[in-house]
Amino acid sequence: QVQLVESGGGLVQPGGSLRLSCSASGFTLGYDAIAWFRQAPGKEREGVSCITTNDGATEYADSVKGRFTISRDNAKNTVYLQMNSLIPEDTAVYYCAANFFRLCVLRDDQVFDYWGQGTQVTVSS
Repeated sequence: QVQLVESGGGLVQPGGSLRLSCSASGFTLGYDAIAWFRQAPGKEREGVSCITTNDGATEYADSVKGRFTISRDNAKNTVYLQMNSLIPEDTAVYYCAANFFRLCVLRDDQVFDYWGQGTQVTVSS
């Protein structure tokens, strides 16, 4: 059974950092794409970043380029999202998602078949 579990969210001041983790079970990283999406209250879910776990190719939304870094540790079956220089607009529930087609399409969440439960990130002073 495929499962994705996010962790690492919390409350942080503007300018601070957080690292989110997405632990995968039921499959082995290396043959898939893992993405981070987020959804703020009253807003649509948006793609933040994605990585194809076989070659490490990455994509980022313009709003997070230069501040967020996605990475994977295939040995630990885990994908990370390092978030630096956080701003209040980054406040949202962050979800990781997976597909087995190695497709990183941040504008279309329908490409992703498996989703975690989400972790809350709040950026506030």
